[in-house]
Amino acid sequence: MAARRIGIGSLRKLQRHRFPIAAAAVVDRAVLLPAQDRRAEVFDRLGNLAKNRQSLCYHYSTSARIDDADSFHPAFEDDASGGGSAVTPDLERPNAELLFSRMSSGELLKTLLNLQVMACGPLVDVGIKVLKSPVANHRFLKKPIEWCVKRTIYSHFCAGENAAEASKTLQKLWELRLRGVLDSGLEDAADNASCDENLQQLLATIRETIALPHGSVSYACVKITAIAPLSLLEKLSLLLRWQHRNPEVELPWKQQDGLPLFAPESPTYHAQTEPEPLTREEESDLVLALERLSKLCECCELQGLPLLVDAEYTSVQPAIDYITYTAAVKFNRGSQPLVHGTIQAYLKDSLSRLEMVVHETTKRGIPFGVKLVRGAYLSRETALAKVLGVPSPIHASIQDTHRCYDRCAAFMLEQASRGHGSIVLATHNFESGKAAAHKSEELGMRRGDLRVHFAQLKGMADGLSLSLVQAGFQVSKYLPFGPVPRVIQYLIRRAEENRGLLGNSRDDRRWISKELAARWFGLPRN
Repeated sequence: MAARRIGIGSLRKLQRHRFPIAAAAVVDRAVLLPAQDRRAEVFDRLGNLAKNRQSLCYHYSTSARIDDADSFHPAFEDDASGGGSAVTPDLERPNAELLFSRMSSGELLKTLLNLQVMACGPLVDVGIKVLKSPVANHRFLKKPIEWCVKRTIYSHFCAGENAAEASKTLQKLWELRLRGVLDSGLEDAADNASCDENLQQLLATIRETIALPHGSVSYACVKITAIAPLSLLEKLSLLLRWQHRNPEVELPWKQQDGLPLFAPESPTYHAQTEPEPLTREEESDLVLALERLSKLCECCELQGLPLLVDAEYTSVQPAIDYITYTAAVKFNRGSQPLVHGTIQAYLKDSLSRLEMVVHETTKRGIPFGVKLVRGAYLSRETALAKVLGVPSPIHASIQDTHRCYDRCAAFMLEQASRGHGSIVLATHNFESGKAAAHKSEELGMRRGDLRVHFAQLKGMADGLSLSLVQAGFQVSKYLPFGPVPRVIQYLIRRAEENRGLLGNSRDDRRWISKELAARWFGLPRN
């Protein structure tokens, strides 16, 4: 049979007309691969799809080429040599004209005004108090307040209230060569009924990505507190810590093939006395929680979306890690992990725990995926340690946290370069982003490599995001998504937990101001 030229457009026809869900994974994966790997990936996956469905109406020769010029986003084009991009010039001296060339002056001005307002701490404090007060729910004031919020802080940080609005937001990001991580903002479920309701919303969000611009969504994400009752996670964490202090203690519900949860220096002050064992009902709740995460993983696997599991506060983190790693052992196979846990670099034991779990997964041939963050619960952790009269689990200074973050990033990049997993570097710190980019290049990982991904919140560190994507790296924006009242409460909690984040936009404000001055008044950008 004569060879046929295959483009992503052809695959999308296959997706629309024949096997819409399964072929979506083929298309999304293929778009992201280096040019020389696309053909093998697509034919391998389409071949498996054909076997599963017994027949495939679209037949292509194995000598076909998947290289339609208009089929791939420029962010994922490979150079002829297949080598890495020259990241140094872009990241050493960001070019504001290049960074913001795809943004209109109106968009830049709106971004600058929002950043200026959010950099004013007292004004942010007043806004939070108003939104938390009964005034925000007054029958005559609720709608006007929500209207104002939606057109300011909500539009700055969020993707939209529904799939149609999210699609427009993602399309704008995609035009800037940025991708999105849709975050439903669900957390802190009180009971199984709430968990089941949250699960359905999370599954719906993942399934809705098929209607969004192809390749525009990079990951799904979940907080375990949304799919497991908070009280269960607290008790599980106490029991796991107690066993860490007393290795002879048996936990009958604990799976024996799990991954390491603690390092020798991990604090156990939360469990000062022996906790009560899980009741039968609580053991049943744990099984349900594991099943909910499995359902999410299966849905992500079908859609071709890796899953990021967020970290939370230390009183529940051991249980979150236990549930996450249980899913990772089950679903992570091949070269690209499906499930990614999270390491918080502001915790003193973070590097040790990361090294231990990577050592174990490497020994067992399990690809390990991790999202690396600094951490957002500093006030809560410090207050708890003070009440209990114990040393804080947080590094003593922000410089120590920066150093720990960079060491964790370098370690995991080295593992990824050897084929032992992948890393999502979630950072708003320009120096950390630059260091990780240089390390990735030093290790010989090509631009667009799926093993290395950067992420920032929408509306934050845009200069870093655009610098990285223009240097050829995979970059996503975290996008809180959903009705204004629910998402605003989520944003308020994030603002309260991480007071310094909103004001940490000096570089972006400076770059945007210079770009606007250059456009309007002809002033130099540097």
